[in-house]
Amino acid sequence: MRMRAAVLEQFGQPLVVQEVELAEPGPGEVLVRLVACGVCHTDLYTASGADPSGYVPCVLGHEGAGVVERVGEDVTLVRPGDHVVTLFSPQCGECVHCRSPRTNLCLAIREQQNRGYLPDGTTRLSRAGEPLRHFMGTSTFAEYTVMPQIALAKISPEAPLEGAALFACGLSTGLGAALRTAKVEPGSTCVVFGAGMVGLGAVAGCRLAGAERIVCVDLSQERLRLASGQGATDTFVGGEDAVQRILDMTGGFGADYTFEATGNVHVMRQAVEAARMGWGLATMCGVAGKGETLDVIPRWLIQGRRIAGSSFGGLKGREDVPALIDRWIAGELDVDPFVSHRISLEDVNRGFELMEAQDGIRSVIAF
Repeated sequence: MRMRAAVLEQFGQPLVVQEVELAEPGPGEVLVRLVACGVCHTDLYTASGADPSGYVPCVLGHEGAGVVERVGEDVTLVRPGDHVVTLFSPQCGECVHCRSPRTNLCLAIREQQNRGYLPDGTTRLSRAGEPLRHFMGTSTFAEYTVMPQIALAKISPEAPLEGAALFACGLSTGLGAALRTAKVEPGSTCVVFGAGMVGLGAVAGCRLAGAERIVCVDLSQERLRLASGQGATDTFVGGEDAVQRILDMTGGFGADYTFEATGNVHVMRQAVEAARMGWGLATMCGVAGKGETLDVIPRWLIQGRRIAGSSFGGLKGREDVPALIDRWIAGELDVDPFVSHRISLEDVNRGFELMEAQDGIRSVIAF
């Protein structure tokens, strides 16, 4: 079939919206009609050329939600008409990682996915007979996508797909960082650095976990107001004195849990130093630039602080994303404030511009 998609032709250049071909789903694969897709920082990160694992040409996009149109042979997990959220972090349920509660990093299709291919080592996307690679196994900056069934989360049809798309990456990453990776305990003190999509999700996750005090740090007063709406009890504008301010707020000890959601390695260090001596846990959610490193004084760790990384919030997508969306439907989460701009596919580069200008939280493409 022919469809419109946003293609990354060259790093550092605007995406080109054009007609491409999409092949029918093969065994174990599913054709999804996209209804909505968030424009995520990871898409911009790859488009800029900063991602060392990036490749061109490819169809970007990974924060999608839609409806199953057709399925290939041997598909048992979804059927036509199901509402689904796309998962860049799949869940086969069978590999050693899927069987372990300690990680969500499914191994089933990882090697081919990282190269821009579907599990059989080929693509379903092409242009004038030449293959186009898939991005993060999803390629949701398009009217349709073909994906492995293990990379789709079947969700309640009651959930508006515009909001559900945010659970495909940013919102789930923040929520999961608090609920699954850090396992925030009731009555604790938490600090979240960054009030973008991931950071606001972490604030909401800390609230759902029963944290008594949730401090959010960001450079934008508008984003800090959104953080208050998600459950932050204290907010302040970040700077060089952020760690000292947190120490002053916590009797000199630091926070039980800190979360870094900016991708800035300097802020990552602040998150470590702001964690409580004795048992503080600093969870890193942000993606740093190519070649950057985190500089941590060993003494901070010897004093009992710990550092954890969190990919997709540690969530097992096919199980945990539908459960989080059910909590949204039940009224435990307020997703509407996150959708700041509604744009068309043709305006995808405008979505990047809004993100770079820190204008709003999430631009969502409506198909």
